[in-house]
Amino acid sequence: MTGDFMYLLYEEDGEFKAGSIVADNDSSLQIDSQFGKRLKLRSAQVMLRFASPAPAEFMQASETVRAGLDVDFLWEVAGDAEFGYEDLAREYFGHPPTPVELAGLLQLLHASPMYFYRKGRGRYRPAPADALAAAKAGLIRRKQEAEQLAVWVAELSAFRLPEALQAEVAGLLFSPDKQKLPWKAVEAASRNTGLTVPALLQKCGAIPSAHDYHVQRFVHEHFPRGTAFPELPAPDLPDHLPLADVQAFSIDDELTTEIDDAFSVRDLGDGLWQVGIHIAAPAIGILPDSPLDQIARNRLSTVYFPGNKITMLPDHVVASYSLDEGGDRPALSMYLTVENDTWQILSERTVLERVPIVANLRHEFLQHDFNEQQLAGGGADYPWRKELEMLWRFSGALEAARGKTPDPSQPPRADYVFRIENERVSIIDRQRGNPVDRVVSELMIRVNSVWGSWLASHDVPALYRTQQNGKVRMSTRPGPHVGLGVENYAWSSSPLRRYVDLVNQRQILSLLAGEAPLYPPRSDILYAVLRDFELAYDAYNEFQRQMERFWCLQWLTQEQAQRLQGQVIKENLVRMEGMPLVARVSGMPELPPGTRVDVRVGERNMLELEAELTYCPPDGAPA
Repeated sequence: MTGDFMYLLYEEDGEFKAGSIVADNDSSLQIDSQFGKRLKLRSAQVMLRFASPAPAEFMQASETVRAGLDVDFLWEVAGDAEFGYEDLAREYFGHPPTPVELAGLLQLLHASPMYFYRKGRGRYRPAPADALAAAKAGLIRRKQEAEQLAVWVAELSAFRLPEALQAEVAGLLFSPDKQKLPWKAVEAASRNTGLTVPALLQKCGAIPSAHDYHVQRFVHEHFPRGTAFPELPAPDLPDHLPLADVQAFSIDDELTTEIDDAFSVRDLGDGLWQVGIHIAAPAIGILPDSPLDQIARNRLSTVYFPGNKITMLPDHVVASYSLDEGGDRPALSMYLTVENDTWQILSERTVLERVPIVANLRHEFLQHDFNEQQLAGGGADYPWRKELEMLWRFSGALEAARGKTPDPSQPPRADYVFRIENERVSIIDRQRGNPVDRVVSELMIRVNSVWGSWLASHDVPALYRTQQNGKVRMSTRPGPHVGLGVENYAWSSSPLRRYVDLVNQRQILSLLAGEAPLYPPRSDILYAVLRDFELAYDAYNEFQRQMERFWCLQWLTQEQAQRLQGQVIKENLVRMEGMPLVARVSGMPELPPGTRVDVRVGERNMLELEAELTYCPPDGAPA
């Protein structure tokens, strides 16, 4: 122990504390803190030593001194240079300061980093005047922000949207700046109410339409500049192409506006048919790196969802190339010479030409006449019957040649079509593999596989769709698609709707013209398109599934459905009947896959796209 000093003020964890000296060993000390805890200190931690009063009383007295000090006046007294706290205390108090006064002033310096910068043990430098002014302004601003935050949180927690936040809703939902006050207010209110941010804003009236919320979220992420197109002229159509001697017709859904494909059938006599597969040819006018190509390259595909779509190309450009009835359009045509009795393909050729389109047949009307019942029983006559029945028989031969003849013992899988009118939804069950679907799908598989193999045989780079070991992927290398039963498969039949098809069409046209391919071997562009397309296509498909789920849940509300039937997929996962809705069902016992179950419908959350579904045991079974 040194002299008469029994006590000391020391720094620990950024705070000043007082204690009683037990042992002083020059470089270190043992003390009892003011709270009675035995501690070991380094000498560098000691700020001052004093004889009285006792530590607890000393700290209370120094706090009183600190409270009476004027920090602004203290900053003015300090001047501009670095100083030690003892020197400033002498000047400020005008007499040798007592230990209590020293401690009070030291604590104020330490607690005022805006005014005084720490430069070492007990040493400080006054902040420059401009820096202090800026810091004070920031302090005032933070205080005002804290007051504003409290007001907004209270309003939001009471489910009222503050007027100042009305213009911020889209940003808060889809790209919040988490450092700004609006997000902090919404986040705090979300914690207060136990609701997610979207649910909170919906309850505040900021999300009037759950449907628009899902669409806007998708658009904000994938089309940050919006879905509108810049004003660009459509390319001029060539007038030098030969006119095909055919009468072509397309088969599409009634809402289809991008008609990429059409067909023609001619009876050549002697038991031979000519089947034409005609694909729209936008690649003759949309040149690589042109403004239109950049648009298609950025979008990569048309986005489909129930009741609407976001097209890859502007409507007026689509209209220039779409195979609409009533005129002729440039097309890349594949002609197959087919033997009537065996359906053997005797020859194939590809040409670039203008094709007269005389009819756009629509599924919704065509399926009433062109269906399995009519095919089996003759039925009444209807337009294009001869051509369609010929294509039906030919498509069956194509399917069998791929080794994909359907198993009659297996029930056909259902596809679903959504019809939206005045916010009411109809979900229409369409059996996969019906005559309309089989004709279109088989002819598309044929053209994509033949052109894919043609490109591969000439070592022309392309983008292929392959499937091996159960995995479907895009590739710049040719390879089999096991699921389809073809050696090569290059998407080429939808160049108005998929950028991959447009790229492949350019390669086909180069090969057809005997020119070097636009995309040479090991093209960086092909690799980039492949990568970007896969990411975009997956995201677009996921969005389509989400919106189908939305309309399934909307149908439950619309029809006031209380019960559903479904089939167990696994565990408590059930596929509902009559709609593409797969959901988990609570309270369901372990049942074999395929078991039919009844499900009770409860509350639906249209923002989270979830529904409360509960297992209903059969009558007489224990619940």
